[in-house]
Amino acid sequence: MYQQTRHVSYQWAEDDFTLPEGVIHLGLSAPIDGKKYVMYHGTTSTNAEAILASGFRQSKDGMLGPGVYLSRDLEKASRYPIKHPESDRVVIKVSVKVGKVIAINHQGHPCQTTWHDYGFDTAWVPPGCGMVKSGLEENCVWDPNRIRIIDTIKPRPVQSGSEYGARGYM
Repeated sequence: MYQQTRHVSYQWAEDDFTLPEGVIHLGLSAPIDGKKYVMYHGTTSTNAEAILASGFRQSKDGMLGPGVYLSRDLEKASRYPIKHPESDRVVIKVSVKVGKVIAINHQGHPCQTTWHDYGFDTAWVPPGCGMVKSGLEENCVWDPNRIRIIDTIKPRPVQSGSEYGARGYM
């Protein structure tokens, strides 16, 4: 006798929306100096409430040093915080004035954690460069004042149909 199980998965999706004037959506190329982009920040629901109330703060450290970590890729942001229950995650959608951007495309880059000392406002890790396990892009914005909150995105539970213990058998 096979035991019937139910599995709840989550879908991360944003509703169709009009971009704020002058804001560019996800592109696969490097962010262009001086432009505004839609980006995403994954966090817990508790931290999201604090960010919505008081704004973003610089992290003290990280792969790219101090700053606010964001991605233009919703899939990437929805994975954070890693090892936190997906049902309690929130993605904050923001508009970012990137300012002057530097590409940090390999571990040990000479400016990996000191890019701001050289006049850059945003550090960008290109997708597929080997810097992050997921292979997805990442950005670190030095000044939280460059970031404007647009909205929040919460996971939507998707109830899958009845499944039996053996994969592929119903």
